[in-house]
This record gives sequence, C-alpha cells and structure tokens, in this order.
Amino acid sequence: ANYKERKVLAQALRPIYSAASEQEAGQALQDFADGPWGVKYPMIVQSWRRAWEYVTPFFVFPSDIRRVIYTTNAIESLNMQLRKIIKTRGHFPSDEAAIKLLWLALRNVLTKSVRTTYDWKSAMNQFAI
Repeated sequence: ANYKERKVLAQALRPIYSAASEQEAGQALQDFADGPWGVKYPMIVQSWRRAWEYVTPFFVFPSDIRRVIYTTNAIESLNMQLRKIIKTRGHFPSDEAAIKLLWLALRNVLTKSVRTTYDWKSAMNQFAI
C-alpha cells in the first residue's frame, strides 16, 4: 500500500484481528473485502483468506492475551538493539563473554527505552489462569 494510506488501511484492518470471536472476524474480513479498501487492494483480502487457518486459533484467547501476542513492537525493538550491539563486535573469545555483553546491553536498554505493554497486568492475570 502507498505510504500515505498505510495508517488508514491499518485502521480498516483492525476490526478483523480485534474482533471478539472468529465469526465476527470473518464478517469484518468480508466487510473489508466488500468495502473500498478490499476493492483497491484485493491482494490483502486474499492474503488474509490464505492465512485464515493460522489466524483463527488466536480467537480462543481472551482479548488481553491477544493484544500482547499481536503487539510485538517492544520485542522487535529490543531484538534490534541487541543485534546492533552484537554486530559491532567481531567475535567473542568465549560464550561467557557473549552472555556478559548481552546482559549489560539488556540492563542498559531496559532502563531507558522499553515501555510496558498497555494493560499488562490484566494480560498477566489471564496468563496465570
């Protein structure tokens, strides 16, 4: 999709993955397909339908857990920062040296840049159940 349209397009897709049940998600996908975005970008609809069997298992989880599952920005940011630190080193003399470097990197990264996930306590309670 065009860069200028991505934000609006993402908002149009949100009812699909944030639906309360598989049936509601299927209806939201059909509404998207019949709407202007589905007509303009039919490959998005086809991609969702091809992967539907992989999407539907997530609907058995409560919405708090699903939010944690599909909100991966914090995880990706952390991985990117760890890769950046490792890439600048040529090699490590031992496994212990690599573990120390990663531990120090995690300590620095977590103190300044990683924010908590929205409503994390509710999701943790669901995980405990």
